[in-house]
Amino acid sequence: MNYKKSIGIVMLLAATLLSGGCDMVLMDPKGTIGAQQKTLILTAIGLMLIVVIPVIIMTIIFAMRYREAKKATYRPNWAHSNKIELVVWTVPIIIILILGTITWKTTHELDPYKPLVSDQEPVTIQVISMDWKWLFIYPDQGIATVNEIAFPVGVPVNFKITSDSVMNSFFIPQLGGQIYAMAGMQTKLHLIADEPGVYKGISASYSGHGFSDMKFTATATPTREAFDEWVAKVKASPDTLNTTDAFNALAKPSINNPVAYFSTVKPNLFVDTINKFGHAGHGSAKMQEGESHSMMDMSADEHSSHTPAATHTGNKG
Repeated sequence: MNYKKSIGIVMLLAATLLSGGCDMVLMDPKGTIGAQQKTLILTAIGLMLIVVIPVIIMTIIFAMRYREAKKATYRPNWAHSNKIELVVWTVPIIIILILGTITWKTTHELDPYKPLVSDQEPVTIQVISMDWKWLFIYPDQGIATVNEIAFPVGVPVNFKITSDSVMNSFFIPQLGGQIYAMAGMQTKLHLIADEPGVYKGISASYSGHGFSDMKFTATATPTREAFDEWVAKVKASPDTLNTTDAFNALAKPSINNPVAYFSTVKPNLFVDTINKFGHAGHGSAKMQEGESHSMMDMSADEHSSHTPAATHTGNKG
């Protein structure tokens, strides 16, 4: 096959993969945290390209200069250059120092446990990861849903997250932030939507053969009134989640579970889910409503990624 034709085919395949096989939702943020993360990602890429681009250019120059037809000077005894050593060590060190400073600064600014400053009253949503679906409890509204949430645009959302099964990862890419859900523990995430719309939520950590269908929708309503209408629709549901038996029935493994509404929910169900994984041998490991026990409320530094440098994309991220 002709050499130029081969290169053309490779470039065409690469372009096809980049344009059709990658949904760049992280580069299209719709929330304050997501926008800050996008800036951080682009800044990190730009700094790293300071090294990559010169290497590419030098590779081309060396290939052209020392090709056989050029008849370049043959220097078999050349082995060292202080100038080259200075460049190849100094530039990366400077870049690492800059990246380290930015990472330190943004890790604290984008701490997922840090409440967002706003004059709007936040909406609290308690999240329970199941096999393989998401249960959302609105303690202030007294309702619960499966695989669907809603909140007003411009209003902070305080997520309290745990798991009824294995460890999972809660992620709404366009709003920013990703944080783990763990049995017997509570993690936190604070997000806000700047534009009304319907955003995809996913499980970002393998938790079994049904995890790839563990998706949910997050709707940012244009007004508080529209959110109240959504709450009223959920309250009109004939289904309830008032007993432990009802919760256990819901918690049974299911794949691609449909959206479900529960007009009422058992009080303190979220806390009870955490407490049922009691920490034997750690003294009083019970968690009370409104309290954060040191054994259950995990630190953002260990379990968050609002920044690319962490395990979590915080306020995690």
